[in-house]
Amino acid sequence: MSEDRARFEKAGEYDPVVLAEIYDEYYGKIYNYIYHKTGDRPLAEDLAADVFLRALEAVQSNKGWTTSLQGWLYRIAHNLVVDHYRRQSKREGPPLNERIASTDDRSVQIAERILASAKVRSALHHLTEQQRQVIVLKFAEDLSNREVAEILGKTEGAVKALQHRGLAALRRVLNVEE
Repeated sequence: MSEDRARFEKAGEYDPVVLAEIYDEYYGKIYNYIYHKTGDRPLAEDLAADVFLRALEAVQSNKGWTTSLQGWLYRIAHNLVVDHYRRQSKREGPPLNERIASTDDRSVQIAERILASAKVRSALHHLTEQQRQVIVLKFAEDLSNREVAEILGKTEGAVKALQHRGLAALRRVLNVEE
């Protein structure tokens, strides 16, 4: 933990090498987390960049994390996604994806994958916020129970219980929709 803190303090001083190291190490994870929550690549890119900007601003004002850098970055990402949806007006249905309208030979396969992922994302919305976070962090981000517990501020037992209930609810929702 102290190594991460020292690196991020150097980043707060605009050390370009350290900034690049932290960004390279965590950007992909943060982007994937946001993408799984939004399903929108450009939005995920923008929000992931905002995570690092907010983290840097917080370190500069001595308001950094208290447990782990990774957990803190995921928490910032989660808060940005929640803020985005609070500001966004409700839409009717998912936006048209340009790949579906494509005329190449693979368009049917691409459309099926997009619809399947949209179905899962839609089913995730039937879960509680905590169940959804556990499922995304465990299966989309491939984090351990310990890492998820640290990010969410819960015990590993609570994470296991949320995962179990969340997966059961997903099964029910997906079976009903089929």
